[in-house]
This record gives sequence, structure tokens and C-alpha cells, in this order.
Amino acid sequence: MNTLSYKTVSANKATANKEWVVVDAEGQPLGRLASKVAKILRGKHKTNFTPHADCGDNVIVLNAGKITLSGNKWADKTYIWHTGYPGGQKSMTALELQKKDSLKVLEKSVKGMLPKNKLGSVLFKNLYLYEGTEHKHEAQQPKEININEFK
Repeated sequence: MNTLSYKTVSANKATANKEWVVVDAEGQPLGRLASKVAKILRGKHKTNFTPHADCGDNVIVLNAGKITLSGNKWADKTYIWHTGYPGGQKSMTALELQKKDSLKVLEKSVKGMLPKNKLGSVLFKNLYLYEGTEHKHEAQQPKEININEFK
């Protein structure tokens, strides 16, 4: 009897089949969109998911500035950081951040859902956010997916 008939296959940089995916973010809730995009970036939707390797897809998000937040979150949700100097704690509401840079709200949300290590930095570079419906990645022939039907 062959006890080694089932072998665990781990994906690596060479064996990962990375694809390009286009997502339309217009009218999507921030958290739900960010969690699905992070899942695609990480590769958790694939059968050969490996936790320590970059086996996720490259994601192009169109209309990234047209996301929605429910309730009073535009005024109540705050982003806090520290400058490193005494008394240097600063904060900004979601509305202020969107007026400053409309892509930063989605960018911060997706980045917070990725691993906090070198792998997370590599995965974050596979995310491309655009304000409108035009992008410069036609040469990669990205396939468009409906994020509402994505599990």
C-alpha cells in the first residue's frame, strides 16, 4: 500500500498562475469591497492557496473614489496616526481623507486586511486603483468580474 499517494502541493512564485482582474467599485460599500479585493490579492479564492507565497491575482479597481459608507461613517470614522514627536497624534475623518485623496480610503482599508509583513507589502503592490473607468493595463488582458457575485 502506498501511504504517500496524497502529497500536499504548495504554490510558489514559479507555479502560481497569476491573472489580472478588473473590479468596478462604484456604489460598493467600503468594507465589503475591501475584504473581497484583499481575498483576491491574497489568492484565498484559488485551490492552490499557500499562506506564505504570493499566489493571488493582480487587481485593478475602477471608480475607486465612488465607494459608499453607511450611516454617519463619513463624519464619524477617523484615521489616527502619530508623527513620532511628543503630542504628535493626528486624526482625520473619512470625508476629509476622501477630499484630500479619494483613493486613500479604499487603499487604507485594503492594506489593513493584508498581512503585516514583507508578504503583505508585496501583495499590496498588486493593487491598482483608478478614479475613472480608464486604466493603462489593457495589454495584460484583464478579465472583468462582478464583485457582488464573488464569494
